[in-house]
Amino acid sequence: MLVALIKSISGIRGTIGGAAGDALTPIDVVKFTAAFGTWVLAQTQNRTIVVGRDARISGDMVNKLVIGTLQGLGIDVIDLGLSTTPTVEMAVPARQAGGGIILTASHNPKQWNALKLLNDKGEFISDADGKLVLELAEQEAFDFAQVTALGKVSSDDEALQKHIDAILALPLVDAASIKAKNFRVVVDAVNSSGGIAVPMLLEALGVEKVEKLFCEPTGDFAHNPEPLPENLRDIAKVLEKGSFDLGIVVDPDVDRLALINEDGTMFGEEYTLVAVADYVLGQLGGGNTVSNLSSTRALRDVTEKHGGSYAAAAVGEVNVVTMMKQTNTVIGGEGNGGIIYPELHYGRDALAGIALFLTHLAKSGKTMTQLRASYPNYYISKNKIELTPDIDTDLVLAQMEKRYAKQPVNTIDGVKIEFDKEWVHLRKSNTEPIIRIYAESDSNATADHLAQKIIGDIKEIISAKS
Repeated sequence: MLVALIKSISGIRGTIGGAAGDALTPIDVVKFTAAFGTWVLAQTQNRTIVVGRDARISGDMVNKLVIGTLQGLGIDVIDLGLSTTPTVEMAVPARQAGGGIILTASHNPKQWNALKLLNDKGEFISDADGKLVLELAEQEAFDFAQVTALGKVSSDDEALQKHIDAILALPLVDAASIKAKNFRVVVDAVNSSGGIAVPMLLEALGVEKVEKLFCEPTGDFAHNPEPLPENLRDIAKVLEKGSFDLGIVVDPDVDRLALINEDGTMFGEEYTLVAVADYVLGQLGGGNTVSNLSSTRALRDVTEKHGGSYAAAAVGEVNVVTMMKQTNTVIGGEGNGGIIYPELHYGRDALAGIALFLTHLAKSGKTMTQLRASYPNYYISKNKIELTPDIDTDLVLAQMEKRYAKQPVNTIDGVKIEFDKEWVHLRKSNTEPIIRIYAESDSNATADHLAQKIIGDIKEIISAKS
């Protein structure tokens, strides 16, 4: 089994089991929790942190370690128990806490877990703050509280309901229209906390006919938890029978949303944000949008159709949120099914996405396939080229930028080259000598051809340097 511990600005993730420092062991959980708690105290002087988790098997163990460590620092903990990432994000400012920790490895398989770190706004900590936390962990610069000053623990069983209530209160969510359509829905929650949250939301929206698939929050994922087409065959087979209007799929921590058409075909993970943005922009009479550089051009097309402006951010939720704030964006997110709706909060939120999408579908009067057919059709080809460790990937990317200098080029995150309505995005891996290559065009064949052309260019540059 893979043994890994990955320390990054957005949090600490790793596999459970193994030696300390090599995987996410109890010692590592305590060390990085202590570092984050120390950072929160120094930054905010606020002695309250919200903690919530998904349903993965290791969650209960990690939760106890995290809570005990925070108590040891003299920090009071509000424990949400089984929860969702967006619920924790909303609970932090609602409870006036100094920060939050979400125990989830998102779409990673069940042997993984992670500590995702939030600031006092309920948003992922910045690059600079993440580096400070990692430095504190490296130095083990913690000062634990005396016995009379230990933190206290309280539970909050109402946070999810408050989250759902806030979604229903959004002006653009129309529960009456959704109820009137009498939608028949299949839900796949990969046996995590979405199995609790999504049916609760659907009931609140007036959806009465719900088929639950893998909705027991056991943490024993029934399939690979990343909501990609190859992992969604079970729900697709249910929909193929023709008895339902749509399928809803969320990842373990419910911040990514994938949709399945009434005939079992994929709506397309990239098009979750496109469809919701189309609805929001249409209702507001326009507005600005943001997604990351590796997301489909269809969002730009839809935004410009409504008279708004589109901007691309570096990959990573914190980067998308920063760009959204800079450009006064009304909706944004990532092409992996992550919808960020600032009217609610600055975080990817599958529950908000479901409510907005169902309102859109209800008001459109269309079937899922008809709605999907109304959007520009693009296909993304995802590839990578492995390099030997002695090759300077930064130099290779710089040469690619120079080679295509006559085209529009964006270098805020690797190199993105645009060719009319086609594009290629090159990004180096932070952990291995790999360049990831994403190419988009109006067909799979042309996207693959474009990617192979760029791979050929990279090989030429490498050969010329050797």
